[in-house]
Amino acid sequence: MTNAVWLALFALAALALEGALSLSPAQAQADMPALQTNSSQFVELRPRSDAPQLSLERLDGKSMRLDAFRGKVILMAFWATWCPPCRRELPSLQRLRAQANPRKLEIVPISVDTQGKNAVAGFLQRMDVNELPIYLDNRQKIAARADAEANAPFTLYGMPITYVIDKRGSVVGYITGEVDWTSREAMSFLTYFTEQ
Repeated sequence: MTNAVWLALFALAALALEGALSLSPAQAQADMPALQTNSSQFVELRPRSDAPQLSLERLDGKSMRLDAFRGKVILMAFWATWCPPCRRELPSLQRLRAQANPRKLEIVPISVDTQGKNAVAGFLQRMDVNELPIYLDNRQKIAARADAEANAPFTLYGMPITYVIDKRGSVVGYITGEVDWTSREAMSFLTYFTEQ
């Protein structure tokens, strides 16, 4: 090959490398499947931050540390008994739990009801949602509305709202509104994270 051909090939390789290095975060994550509800779409947080060190109180009175789920994708779904879309979403979270690989995905539904354990337990019994480990946050220690004075690590931009935490413990983003978590779109979205 002549020097001119080598120089041309080198210039093309340099341009290709420069283009690859200058991808925006959105372009770099372009292969992440879309996930939408009737009212919103998944919002990816950039830069990602580490999930806070939290102690979660379960409905049965036991406590669990969030970092105990490290190595799994976590769906942290905030809901309330007074929220109609939440009532529709909870059964799909229960179905997802029955279908998902428990070594890869952890579903963490957290009630933000201020009425406490008894109200939540009665509601779940009436809804026949008995296969989900339910957590409580009735004091806004984990999540609070954006306009609230509580200093909670997660923001409730709407209800229900689900945050995705990746295997490394980074908060990827969130989606507001009711999601059918066993739909093809949602399963493809979750597989993207569990198979990374």
